[in-house]
Amino acid sequence: MRLILLGAPGAGKGTVAKKLTALDGSVQISTGDILRAAVRDGTALGKQADAFMKAGDLVPDALIMGIMGERLLEQDCANGFLLDGFPRTIPQAEELGNLLTKLNIKLDFVVNLDVPRDVILDRLTTRRTCSNPACQAIYNIKSMPSKVDGVCDKCGSPTIQRDDETEEAISKRLDTYEEKTAPLANYYEKIGLLLNVNATSSEAVVKAISDKLA
Repeated sequence: MRLILLGAPGAGKGTVAKKLTALDGSVQISTGDILRAAVRDGTALGKQADAFMKAGDLVPDALIMGIMGERLLEQDCANGFLLDGFPRTIPQAEELGNLLTKLNIKLDFVVNLDVPRDVILDRLTTRRTCSNPACQAIYNIKSMPSKVDGVCDKCGSPTIQRDDETEEAISKRLDTYEEKTAPLANYYEKIGLLLNVNATSSEAVVKAISDKLA
């Protein structure tokens, strides 16, 4: 499968991607991962990206596209790939379309995880993360609590609410998503590539995608 996963922070893209990659060996690709890998490997494009990141600047789209192009040609993408959280803007979507055409790669479709805002707020504000940097296990005080409240099951360190997962911080992130990234759903719908999935269960999302691929 060759898919793009769209959806607001907390919509469940990461969980869905992991379930999908287990189905057919496709690889999950996020821009954060490929940028870090390019920097780590010391590629020419990675060195350029590193200079921007060290300066605290956004990595330009053209550079991200170059790194994405290299990543999509790696052997593990032969079985398929899931682009998680990319593209983020319509100009990026247009550039990605040009890149895929150049590489002779055809997308199956684009999945938009349509999850109500109140559900996302509830999911993220009840999330807790292990404070041990070497562990970082994730819990949810409603759906997946630790055995002892406030204590990580795995390493015994305190669990905390991250600064970016307060209701105020999440609301800001969702507002930014609605303004900049949500229009991508309309863009892909117009070119006939969108599958909109209105479900809060990752199993239901995976089934909808599998049915469409069948």
